[in-house]
Amino acid sequence: MPPTAPPNIVFAFADDWGRYASAYRGYEGTSAWNEVIDTPNFDGIAAEGALFLNALVPAPTCTPCRSSILAGRYFWQTGLGSILMGSEWDDEIPTFPLELEERGGYEIGHTYKVWSPGQTRNAPMGGLRTSYNPAGLDFNQFSHFVTAFGEKYGITAAKELMYTETRDNVRSFLLARRKDRPFCYWWGPANTHRSWERGSGKALWDLDPDDLEGRMPGFLPDVPEVREDVADYLGEVLAFDEGLGILVEELKKAGEYDNTIIVVSGDHGIPGIPRSKNNLYDIGCEVALAVRWPGVVEPGRVIDDFVNIMDFGPTLCEAGGIEPPADMSATSLMSLLQSPASGQVEAERDFVVTGRERHVAQARAGFLPYPQRSLREKDFIYIINFEPDRWPMGDPVDLGPDTAEEDKPTWDQLASNPLRTLMDWDGGPTKAWMILNREDQDVEPLYDLAVGKRPREELYDLQADPDYLVNLAADPAHEETRARMEARLLSVLEEHNDPRLMEQPCRYELEPYAGPPDTNWFAYMWFQK
Repeated sequence: MPPTAPPNIVFAFADDWGRYASAYRGYEGTSAWNEVIDTPNFDGIAAEGALFLNALVPAPTCTPCRSSILAGRYFWQTGLGSILMGSEWDDEIPTFPLELEERGGYEIGHTYKVWSPGQTRNAPMGGLRTSYNPAGLDFNQFSHFVTAFGEKYGITAAKELMYTETRDNVRSFLLARRKDRPFCYWWGPANTHRSWERGSGKALWDLDPDDLEGRMPGFLPDVPEVREDVADYLGEVLAFDEGLGILVEELKKAGEYDNTIIVVSGDHGIPGIPRSKNNLYDIGCEVALAVRWPGVVEPGRVIDDFVNIMDFGPTLCEAGGIEPPADMSATSLMSLLQSPASGQVEAERDFVVTGRERHVAQARAGFLPYPQRSLREKDFIYIINFEPDRWPMGDPVDLGPDTAEEDKPTWDQLASNPLRTLMDWDGGPTKAWMILNREDQDVEPLYDLAVGKRPREELYDLQADPDYLVNLAADPAHEETRARMEARLLSVLEEHNDPRLMEQPCRYELEPYAGPPDTNWFAYMWFQK
Protein backbone atom coordinates (compact mmCIF):
# COMPACT_ATOMS: atom_id res chain seq x y z
CA MET A 1 0.00 0.00 0.00
CA PRO A 2 1.15 3.61 -0.60
CA PRO A 3 2.40 5.56 2.41
CA THR A 4 -0.37 7.12 4.50
CA ALA A 5 0.94 10.67 4.05
CA PRO A 6 0.40 11.95 0.49
CA PRO A 7 3.69 12.01 -1.41
CA ASN A 8 4.95 14.87 -3.49
CA ILE A 9 4.71 14.29 -7.23
CA VAL A 10 7.26 15.42 -9.82
CA PHE A 11 6.55 14.82 -13.49
CA ALA A 12 9.72 15.38 -15.56
CA PHE A 13 8.52 15.39 -19.13
CA ALA A 14 10.66 16.20 -22.17
CA ASP A 15 9.40 17.37 -25.54
CA ASP A 16 9.96 14.97 -28.45
CA TRP A 17 12.08 12.57 -26.39
CA GLY A 18 11.77 9.01 -27.54
CA ARG A 19 13.24 5.91 -25.90
CA TYR A 20 16.82 7.19 -25.74
CA ALA A 21 18.80 6.68 -22.55
CA SER A 22 21.79 4.56 -21.64
CA ALA A 23 19.58 2.56 -19.24
CA TYR A 24 18.07 0.91 -22.34
CA ARG A 25 21.32 -0.50 -23.68
CA GLY A 26 21.23 -4.21 -24.36
CA TYR A 27 17.48 -4.70 -24.19
CA GLU A 28 15.89 -6.41 -27.17
CA GLY A 29 14.18 -4.02 -29.57
CA THR A 30 15.73 -0.82 -28.20
CA SER A 31 17.57 1.64 -30.39
CA ALA A 32 21.26 1.23 -31.18
CA TRP A 33 21.56 4.98 -30.64
CA ASN A 34 21.55 4.30 -26.91
CA GLU A 35 25.02 2.83 -27.29
CA VAL A 36 26.58 6.26 -27.89
CA ILE A 37 25.04 8.25 -25.01
CA ASP A 38 25.28 8.25 -21.22
CA THR A 39 22.31 9.50 -19.19
CA PRO A 40 23.35 8.95 -15.58
CA ASN A 41 20.50 10.91 -14.02
CA PHE A 42 17.71 9.10 -15.84
CA ASP A 43 19.55 5.83 -15.21
CA GLY A 44 19.72 6.70 -11.51
CA ILE A 45 15.97 7.22 -11.27
CA ALA A 46 15.44 3.89 -13.04
CA ALA A 47 17.90 2.07 -10.75
CA GLU A 48 16.19 3.44 -7.65
CA GLY A 49 12.78 2.53 -9.04
CA ALA A 50 11.46 0.91 -12.20
CA LEU A 51 12.49 1.05 -15.85
CA PHE A 52 9.70 0.45 -18.37
CA LEU A 53 10.63 -1.25 -21.65
CA ASN A 54 7.28 -0.83 -23.43
CA ALA A 55 5.94 2.65 -22.70
CA LEU A 56 4.07 4.26 -25.57
CA VAL A 57 2.22 7.53 -26.04
CA PRO A 58 -1.50 7.93 -26.77
CA ALA A 59 -0.66 10.20 -29.72
CA PRO A 60 2.74 10.96 -31.31
CA THR A 61 2.29 14.72 -31.38
CA CYS A 62 2.62 17.21 -28.55
CA THR A 63 -0.78 18.72 -27.73
CA PRO A 64 -2.91 15.57 -28.11
CA CYS A 65 -0.44 13.54 -26.05
CA ARG A 66 -0.24 16.08 -23.23
CA SER A 67 -4.01 16.59 -23.24
CA SER A 68 -4.44 12.85 -22.93
CA ILE A 69 -2.03 12.53 -20.01
CA LEU A 70 -3.48 15.48 -18.11
CA ALA A 71 -7.05 14.25 -18.60
CA GLY A 72 -6.31 10.53 -18.24
CA ARG A 73 -8.27 9.85 -21.42
CA TYR A 74 -7.66 8.84 -25.00
CA PHE A 75 -6.77 11.92 -27.02
CA TRP A 76 -10.04 11.88 -28.97
CA GLN A 77 -11.86 12.35 -25.65
CA THR A 78 -10.22 15.74 -24.93
CA GLY A 79 -12.21 18.06 -27.21
CA LEU A 80 -10.02 20.54 -29.09
CA GLY A 81 -7.09 19.29 -27.04
CA SER A 82 -7.05 16.35 -29.46
CA ILE A 83 -5.44 18.43 -32.22
CA LEU A 84 -2.41 20.65 -32.33
CA MET A 85 -3.51 24.28 -32.19
CA GLY A 86 -6.64 23.43 -30.25
CA SER A 87 -7.13 26.79 -28.54
CA GLU A 88 -9.78 25.84 -26.01
CA TRP A 89 -9.99 23.45 -23.09
CA ASP A 90 -13.39 22.12 -22.11
CA ASP A 91 -13.76 23.13 -18.47
CA GLU A 92 -15.85 20.02 -17.88
CA ILE A 93 -12.84 17.78 -18.55
CA PRO A 94 -10.93 17.31 -15.26
CA THR A 95 -7.13 17.15 -15.26
CA PHE A 96 -5.02 15.44 -12.65
CA PRO A 97 -3.02 18.50 -11.45
CA LEU A 98 -6.13 20.56 -10.80
CA GLU A 99 -7.89 17.60 -9.23
CA LEU A 100 -4.93 17.16 -6.88
CA GLU A 101 -5.06 20.86 -6.04
CA GLU A 102 -8.80 21.10 -5.51
CA ARG A 103 -9.58 17.76 -3.89
CA GLY A 104 -6.21 16.65 -2.58
CA GLY A 105 -4.88 19.88 -1.10
CA TYR A 106 -1.78 19.88 -3.32
CA GLU A 107 0.34 22.87 -4.24
CA ILE A 108 0.83 22.73 -8.02
CA GLY A 109 3.23 24.37 -10.43
CA HIS A 110 5.15 23.93 -13.64
CA THR A 111 8.35 25.09 -15.31
CA TYR A 112 8.83 25.33 -19.07
CA LYS A 113 6.25 23.55 -21.20
CA VAL A 114 3.02 21.83 -20.21
CA TRP A 115 0.31 22.25 -22.82
CA SER A 116 -1.83 25.34 -22.94
CA PRO A 117 -1.32 29.06 -23.45
CA GLY A 118 -4.35 29.92 -21.33
CA GLN A 119 -3.94 32.18 -18.31
CA THR A 120 -7.08 31.04 -16.49
CA ARG A 121 -8.43 27.85 -15.04
CA ASN A 122 -9.54 26.87 -18.56
CA ALA A 123 -5.95 25.78 -19.13
CA PRO A 124 -5.20 22.29 -17.75
CA MET A 125 -2.53 23.57 -15.37
CA GLY A 126 -4.10 26.97 -14.74
CA GLY A 127 -1.82 28.66 -17.29
CA LEU A 128 0.39 31.43 -15.95
CA ARG A 129 -1.11 31.08 -12.48
CA THR A 130 1.05 28.01 -11.88
CA SER A 131 4.08 28.99 -13.99
CA TYR A 132 7.50 29.19 -12.32
CA ASN A 133 10.01 30.55 -14.82
CA PRO A 134 11.53 33.64 -13.14
CA ALA A 135 15.02 32.83 -14.42
CA GLY A 136 13.84 32.53 -18.02
CA LEU A 137 13.08 29.99 -20.73
CA ASP A 138 16.43 29.77 -22.51
CA PHE A 139 16.91 26.10 -21.60
CA ASN A 140 14.28 25.41 -24.27
CA GLN A 141 16.83 26.56 -26.86
CA PHE A 142 19.78 24.91 -25.10
CA SER A 143 22.13 24.28 -28.03
CA HIS A 144 21.39 27.64 -29.68
CA PHE A 145 22.04 29.53 -26.45
CA VAL A 146 25.16 27.61 -25.46
CA THR A 147 26.63 27.87 -28.96
CA ALA A 148 26.08 31.65 -29.12
CA PHE A 149 27.33 32.42 -25.61
CA GLY A 150 30.06 29.80 -25.81
CA GLU A 151 31.81 31.75 -28.54
CA LYS A 152 32.39 34.57 -26.04
CA TYR A 153 32.54 32.87 -22.65
CA GLY A 154 33.38 29.24 -23.44
CA ILE A 155 31.13 26.20 -23.68
CA THR A 156 31.42 25.20 -20.02
CA ALA A 157 30.45 28.65 -18.78
CA ALA A 158 27.56 28.87 -21.24
CA LYS A 159 26.23 25.51 -20.08
CA GLU A 160 26.44 26.68 -16.48
CA LEU A 161 24.16 29.59 -17.34
CA MET A 162 21.55 27.08 -18.53
CA TYR A 163 21.98 24.92 -15.45
CA THR A 164 21.63 27.97 -13.21
CA GLU A 165 18.44 28.95 -15.02
CA THR A 166 16.72 25.63 -14.47
CA ARG A 167 18.02 25.44 -10.89
CA ASP A 168 16.58 28.87 -10.11
CA ASN A 169 13.27 28.01 -11.77
CA VAL A 170 12.95 24.83 -9.72
CA ARG A 171 13.92 26.64 -6.54
CA SER A 172 11.33 29.34 -7.19
CA PHE A 173 8.58 26.74 -6.97
CA LEU A 174 10.04 24.93 -3.98
CA LEU A 175 10.41 28.22 -2.09
CA ALA A 176 6.98 29.57 -3.01
CA ARG A 177 4.96 26.50 -2.09
CA ARG A 178 3.24 26.10 1.24
CA LYS A 179 5.32 23.73 3.31
CA ASP A 180 2.32 22.19 5.06
CA ARG A 181 1.00 20.71 1.81
CA PRO A 182 2.29 18.13 -0.65
CA PHE A 183 3.13 19.41 -4.11
CA CYS A 184 2.69 18.35 -7.73
CA TYR A 185 5.32 19.89 -10.01
CA TRP A 186 5.67 19.47 -13.78
CA TRP A 187 9.17 20.11 -15.15
CA GLY A 188 9.02 20.14 -18.94
CA PRO A 189 12.03 21.41 -20.91
CA ALA A 190 11.41 21.67 -24.66
CA ASN A 191 15.01 21.66 -25.86
CA THR A 192 14.64 18.23 -27.49
CA HIS A 193 12.00 19.83 -29.75
CA ARG A 194 13.40 21.29 -32.94
CA SER A 195 15.20 23.35 -33.78
CA TRP A 196 18.67 22.76 -32.43
CA GLU A 197 22.08 24.00 -33.50
CA ARG A 198 23.69 22.08 -36.36
CA GLY A 199 26.88 20.40 -35.21
CA SER A 200 26.05 20.89 -31.53
CA GLY A 201 26.15 17.18 -30.70
CA LYS A 202 29.86 17.15 -31.49
CA ALA A 203 30.68 20.69 -30.40
CA LEU A 204 28.87 20.67 -27.06
CA TRP A 205 28.83 16.99 -26.08
CA ASP A 206 31.62 15.34 -28.06
CA LEU A 207 29.16 13.01 -29.78
CA ASP A 208 30.87 11.90 -32.97
CA PRO A 209 28.30 11.45 -35.76
CA ASP A 210 30.51 8.75 -37.25
CA ASP A 211 29.85 6.63 -34.15
CA LEU A 212 26.29 6.32 -35.46
CA GLU A 213 27.42 4.73 -38.72
CA GLY A 214 25.79 1.34 -39.05
CA ARG A 215 23.30 2.17 -36.28
CA MET A 216 20.55 3.66 -38.44
CA PRO A 217 17.17 1.95 -38.87
CA GLY A 218 16.49 0.61 -42.35
CA PHE A 219 14.19 3.50 -43.33
CA LEU A 220 16.83 6.17 -42.61
CA PRO A 221 19.75 7.01 -44.93
CA ASP A 222 23.06 6.26 -43.23
CA VAL A 223 24.82 9.38 -44.53
CA PRO A 224 26.88 12.08 -42.77
CA GLU A 225 24.12 14.72 -42.85
CA VAL A 226 21.59 12.42 -41.17
CA ARG A 227 24.09 11.06 -38.65
CA GLU A 228 24.98 14.62 -37.64
CA ASP A 229 21.29 15.48 -37.26
CA VAL A 230 20.73 12.51 -34.95
CA ALA A 231 23.89 13.30 -32.96
CA ASP A 232 22.66 16.86 -32.43
CA TYR A 233 19.33 15.52 -31.14
CA LEU A 234 21.09 13.12 -28.78
CA GLY A 235 23.07 16.08 -27.46
CA GLU A 236 19.79 17.69 -26.46
CA VAL A 237 18.85 14.45 -24.69
CA LEU A 238 22.06 14.78 -22.69
CA ALA A 239 21.16 18.38 -21.83
CA PHE A 240 17.76 17.24 -20.56
CA ASP A 241 19.49 14.60 -18.43
CA GLU A 242 21.75 17.26 -16.90
CA GLY A 243 18.68 19.32 -16.07
CA LEU A 244 17.05 16.26 -14.52
CA GLY A 245 20.09 15.89 -12.28
CA ILE A 246 19.67 19.48 -11.11
CA LEU A 247 16.01 18.83 -10.36
CA VAL A 248 17.02 15.84 -8.21
CA GLU A 249 19.68 17.90 -6.41
CA GLU A 250 17.15 20.59 -5.52
CA LEU A 251 14.67 18.04 -4.20
CA LYS A 252 17.39 16.60 -2.01
CA LYS A 253 18.42 20.05 -0.73
CA ALA A 254 14.79 20.78 0.12
CA GLY A 255 14.58 17.51 2.05
CA GLU A 256 11.82 16.21 -0.24
CA TYR A 257 13.56 13.63 -2.40
CA ASP A 258 12.54 10.58 -0.40
CA ASN A 259 8.94 11.73 -0.07
CA THR A 260 8.49 12.31 -3.79
CA ILE A 261 7.24 10.22 -6.70
CA ILE A 262 9.39 11.04 -9.72
CA VAL A 263 8.07 10.11 -13.15
CA VAL A 264 10.41 10.76 -16.10
CA SER A 265 9.22 10.41 -19.69
CA GLY A 266 8.57 12.21 -23.00
CA ASP A 267 5.66 12.97 -25.30
CA HIS A 268 6.76 11.07 -28.45
CA GLY A 269 9.72 10.27 -30.66
CA ILE A 270 12.37 12.30 -32.46
CA PRO A 271 11.16 15.15 -34.71
CA GLY A 272 12.25 15.68 -38.30
CA ILE A 273 13.10 12.03 -38.88
CA PRO A 274 10.95 10.01 -41.32
CA ARG A 275 8.33 7.68 -39.81
CA SER A 276 8.89 9.14 -36.33
CA LYS A 277 6.97 12.10 -34.86
CA ASN A 278 3.39 12.22 -36.20
CA ASN A 279 3.60 8.55 -37.20
CA LEU A 280 2.36 5.43 -35.43
CA TYR A 281 5.51 3.37 -35.89
CA ASP A 282 7.70 2.57 -32.87
CA ILE A 283 10.19 5.37 -33.47
CA GLY A 284 7.30 7.83 -33.16
CA CYS A 285 5.43 6.28 -30.24
CA GLU A 286 7.91 4.58 -27.89
CA VAL A 287 9.27 6.72 -25.06
CA ALA A 288 11.61 6.40 -22.13
CA LEU A 289 9.90 5.89 -18.78
CA ALA A 290 11.25 5.50 -15.27
CA VAL A 291 9.37 5.81 -11.96
CA ARG A 292 10.93 6.24 -8.52
CA TRP A 293 8.66 6.01 -5.46
CA PRO A 294 10.46 5.07 -2.23
CA GLY A 295 8.59 2.54 -0.16
CA VAL A 296 6.26 1.61 -3.02
CA VAL A 297 8.28 0.87 -6.17
CA GLU A 298 10.97 -1.71 -5.48
CA PRO A 299 14.38 -0.51 -6.76
CA GLY A 300 15.89 -2.15 -9.82
CA ARG A 301 12.68 -3.41 -11.42
CA VAL A 302 12.54 -3.76 -15.21
CA ILE A 303 8.97 -3.97 -16.46
CA ASP A 304 7.86 -5.48 -19.77
CA ASP A 305 4.16 -4.57 -19.48
CA PHE A 306 2.79 -2.33 -22.21
CA VAL A 307 1.97 1.05 -20.70
CA ASN A 308 0.09 3.93 -22.27
CA ILE A 309 1.46 6.99 -20.50
CA MET A 310 -2.03 8.52 -20.30
CA ASP A 311 -2.43 5.98 -17.46
CA PHE A 312 -0.56 8.41 -15.20
CA GLY A 313 -3.69 10.59 -15.00
CA PRO A 314 -5.61 8.20 -12.72
CA THR A 315 -2.40 6.80 -11.21
CA LEU A 316 -1.26 10.14 -9.81
CA CYS A 317 -4.76 10.91 -8.56
CA GLU A 318 -4.67 7.68 -6.57
CA ALA A 319 -1.14 8.39 -5.37
CA GLY A 320 -2.37 11.74 -4.09
CA GLY A 321 -5.15 10.09 -2.10
CA ILE A 322 -8.10 11.08 -4.28
CA GLU A 323 -10.46 8.99 -6.36
CA PRO A 324 -9.77 9.49 -10.08
CA PRO A 325 -12.63 11.25 -11.88
CA ALA A 326 -15.11 8.71 -13.19
CA ASP A 327 -14.61 9.77 -16.81
CA MET A 328 -10.88 9.07 -16.82
CA SER A 329 -10.81 6.19 -19.28
CA ALA A 330 -7.14 5.37 -18.69
CA THR A 331 -6.21 2.46 -16.41
CA SER A 332 -4.34 3.22 -13.20
CA LEU A 333 -0.84 1.77 -12.88
CA MET A 334 -1.04 1.57 -9.10
CA SER A 335 -1.14 -2.22 -8.82
CA LEU A 336 1.71 -2.51 -11.33
CA LEU A 337 3.84 -0.04 -9.38
CA GLN A 338 3.13 -1.77 -6.06
CA SER A 339 4.11 -5.21 -7.33
CA PRO A 340 7.68 -6.31 -6.51
CA ALA A 341 7.91 -8.29 -9.75
CA SER A 342 9.82 -7.57 -12.93
CA GLY A 343 9.12 -8.80 -16.46
CA GLN A 344 5.49 -9.12 -17.56
CA VAL A 345 3.64 -8.35 -14.33
CA GLU A 346 0.01 -8.02 -15.42
CA ALA A 347 -1.02 -10.26 -18.29
CA GLU A 348 -3.73 -7.90 -19.52
CA ARG A 349 -1.20 -5.14 -20.19
CA ASP A 350 -0.10 -6.63 -23.50
CA PHE A 351 -1.07 -3.85 -25.91
CA VAL A 352 -1.36 -0.08 -26.39
CA VAL A 353 -3.73 1.80 -28.68
CA THR A 354 -2.52 5.06 -30.15
CA GLY A 355 -3.51 7.38 -32.95
CA ARG A 356 -3.52 10.82 -34.48
CA GLU A 357 -5.71 13.23 -36.35
CA ARG A 358 -4.22 16.62 -37.19
CA HIS A 359 -0.78 18.03 -36.53
CA VAL A 360 -0.03 21.19 -38.53
CA ALA A 361 -3.29 22.73 -39.73
CA GLN A 362 -2.00 23.80 -43.13
CA ALA A 363 -0.48 20.41 -44.01
CA ARG A 364 -3.33 19.47 -46.34
CA ALA A 365 -5.82 21.41 -48.45
CA GLY A 366 -8.90 22.30 -46.43
CA PHE A 367 -6.99 21.89 -43.16
CA LEU A 368 -7.89 18.21 -43.26
CA PRO A 369 -6.36 15.68 -40.83
CA TYR A 370 -4.62 12.41 -41.55
CA PRO A 371 -6.60 10.04 -39.29
CA GLN A 372 -4.85 6.91 -38.02
CA ARG A 373 -5.27 4.44 -35.17
CA SER A 374 -2.96 1.60 -34.23
CA LEU A 375 -2.64 -1.41 -31.98
CA ARG A 376 0.84 -2.30 -30.73
CA GLU A 377 1.45 -5.76 -29.29
CA LYS A 378 4.69 -7.52 -28.47
CA ASP A 379 5.29 -8.89 -31.94
CA PHE A 380 3.14 -6.78 -34.24
CA ILE A 381 2.03 -3.25 -35.11
CA TYR A 382 -1.37 -2.96 -36.82
CA ILE A 383 -2.42 0.43 -38.26
CA ILE A 384 -5.63 1.70 -39.85
CA ASN A 385 -5.27 4.73 -42.13
CA PHE A 386 -8.85 5.97 -42.37
CA GLU A 387 -8.23 8.29 -45.35
CA PRO A 388 -5.61 6.56 -47.50
CA ASP A 389 -6.12 8.99 -50.41
CA ARG A 390 -4.58 11.80 -48.36
CA TRP A 391 -0.87 12.48 -48.00
CA PRO A 392 0.32 11.30 -44.56
CA MET A 393 3.01 13.95 -44.14
CA GLY A 394 1.07 16.73 -45.85
CA ASP A 395 0.52 17.80 -49.42
CA PRO A 396 3.77 17.71 -51.40
CA VAL A 397 4.90 20.45 -53.73
CA ASP A 398 5.91 19.88 -57.32
CA LEU A 399 9.70 19.66 -57.21
CA GLY A 400 10.04 17.85 -60.50
CA PRO A 401 12.42 18.68 -63.34
CA ASP A 402 9.94 21.15 -64.87
CA THR A 403 9.70 23.26 -61.72
CA ALA A 404 10.96 26.79 -62.27
CA GLU A 405 14.23 27.42 -60.49
CA GLU A 406 12.76 30.32 -58.51
CA ASP A 407 10.01 28.02 -57.20
CA LYS A 408 12.36 25.38 -55.84
CA PRO A 409 12.96 25.64 -52.09
CA THR A 410 16.52 25.99 -50.88
CA TRP A 411 18.24 23.77 -48.34
CA ASP A 412 17.68 26.39 -45.64
CA GLN A 413 13.99 26.70 -46.51
CA LEU A 414 13.50 22.97 -46.39
CA ALA A 415 15.41 22.65 -43.13
CA SER A 416 13.21 25.28 -41.48
CA ASN A 417 10.00 23.59 -42.66
CA PRO A 418 8.40 26.06 -45.12
CA LEU A 419 4.64 26.16 -44.92
CA ARG A 420 4.18 24.69 -48.38
CA THR A 421 6.25 21.53 -48.04
CA LEU A 422 5.14 18.33 -46.26
CA MET A 423 4.32 20.20 -43.07
CA ASP A 424 3.56 17.17 -40.90
CA TRP A 425 7.23 16.21 -41.28
CA ASP A 426 9.11 18.66 -39.05
CA GLY A 427 11.85 20.60 -40.77
CA GLY A 428 15.51 19.86 -40.30
CA PRO A 429 18.66 18.68 -42.09
CA THR A 430 17.37 15.12 -42.56
CA LYS A 431 14.18 16.32 -44.24
CA ALA A 432 16.11 18.76 -46.42
CA TRP A 433 18.65 16.14 -47.47
CA MET A 434 16.01 13.55 -48.31
CA ILE A 435 13.94 15.95 -50.41
CA LEU A 436 16.94 17.25 -52.31
CA ASN A 437 18.23 13.69 -52.93
CA ARG A 438 14.84 12.00 -53.36
CA GLU A 439 15.51 10.95 -56.97
CA ASP A 440 18.72 9.09 -56.16
CA GLN A 441 18.37 5.37 -56.63
CA ASP A 442 19.14 4.52 -53.01
CA VAL A 443 17.06 7.33 -51.54
CA GLU A 444 13.88 7.13 -53.62
CA PRO A 445 12.34 4.09 -51.86
CA LEU A 446 13.11 5.57 -48.43
CA TYR A 447 11.60 8.90 -49.44
CA ASP A 448 8.48 7.13 -50.69
CA LEU A 449 8.20 5.28 -47.36
CA ALA A 450 8.37 8.60 -45.58
CA VAL A 451 5.91 10.68 -47.57
CA GLY A 452 4.02 8.39 -49.99
CA LYS A 453 0.38 7.51 -49.68
CA ARG A 454 -0.29 4.46 -47.53
CA PRO A 455 -2.87 1.68 -47.81
CA ARG A 456 -5.82 1.56 -45.47
CA GLU A 457 -4.20 -1.16 -43.36
CA GLU A 458 -0.61 -1.82 -42.31
CA LEU A 459 0.72 -4.82 -40.41
CA TYR A 460 4.34 -5.41 -39.41
CA ASP A 461 5.98 -8.46 -37.85
CA LEU A 462 8.52 -6.89 -35.50
CA GLN A 463 10.43 -10.11 -34.90
CA ALA A 464 11.17 -10.60 -38.58
CA ASP A 465 11.07 -6.92 -39.56
CA PRO A 466 12.09 -4.68 -36.63
CA ASP A 467 12.21 -1.57 -38.83
CA TYR A 468 8.61 -2.06 -40.07
CA LEU A 469 9.50 -2.01 -43.74
CA VAL A 470 7.36 -4.85 -45.11
CA ASN A 471 3.60 -4.38 -44.88
CA LEU A 472 1.93 -7.77 -44.37
CA ALA A 473 -1.68 -6.58 -44.20
CA ALA A 474 -2.53 -8.11 -47.58
CA ASP A 475 -0.47 -11.27 -47.07
CA PRO A 476 -2.79 -14.31 -46.77
CA ALA A 477 -0.28 -15.98 -44.45
CA HIS A 478 -0.93 -13.23 -41.87
CA GLU A 479 -4.68 -12.82 -42.36
CA GLU A 480 -5.53 -14.40 -39.02
CA THR A 481 -3.25 -11.96 -37.19
CA ARG A 482 -4.57 -9.00 -39.18
CA ALA A 483 -8.21 -9.91 -38.51
CA ARG A 484 -7.59 -10.52 -34.81
CA MET A 485 -5.78 -7.21 -34.33
CA GLU A 486 -8.33 -5.29 -36.35
CA ALA A 487 -11.14 -6.67 -34.18
CA ARG A 488 -9.23 -5.89 -30.99
CA LEU A 489 -8.45 -2.33 -32.09
CA LEU A 490 -11.99 -1.58 -33.24
CA SER A 491 -13.35 -2.96 -29.98
CA VAL A 492 -11.28 -0.44 -27.99
CA LEU A 493 -12.29 2.42 -30.29
CA GLU A 494 -15.96 1.53 -29.96
CA GLU A 495 -15.74 1.10 -26.19
CA HIS A 496 -14.27 4.59 -25.86
CA ASN A 497 -16.52 6.30 -28.43
CA ASP A 498 -13.89 7.22 -30.96
CA PRO A 499 -15.50 9.74 -33.35
CA ARG A 500 -13.85 8.00 -36.29
CA LEU A 501 -16.19 5.07 -35.74
CA MET A 502 -19.11 6.61 -33.90
CA GLU A 503 -19.86 9.81 -35.84
CA GLN A 504 -21.01 10.49 -39.39
CA PRO A 505 -19.65 12.86 -40.45
CA CYS A 506 -16.72 12.69 -38.08
CA ARG A 507 -16.06 15.89 -36.13
CA TYR A 508 -12.44 15.90 -37.30
CA GLU A 509 -13.62 16.55 -40.87
CA LEU A 510 -15.51 19.69 -39.78
CA GLU A 511 -14.66 23.05 -38.27
CA PRO A 512 -13.25 23.89 -35.81
CA TYR A 513 -11.24 20.65 -35.96
CA ALA A 514 -10.66 20.93 -39.71
CA GLY A 515 -10.11 24.64 -39.88
CA PRO A 516 -7.43 27.32 -39.79
CA PRO A 517 -5.33 27.66 -36.66
CA ASP A 518 -6.40 30.08 -33.97
CA THR A 519 -4.22 33.13 -34.64
CA ASN A 520 -4.02 34.18 -30.98
CA TRP A 521 -2.85 30.69 -30.02
CA PHE A 522 -0.30 30.64 -32.84
CA ALA A 523 1.05 34.06 -31.88
CA TYR A 524 1.39 32.95 -28.25
CA MET A 525 3.28 29.79 -29.14
CA TRP A 526 5.59 31.66 -31.48
CA PHE A 527 6.37 34.11 -28.68
CA GLN A 528 7.02 31.21 -26.28
CA LYS A 529 9.60 29.74 -28.63
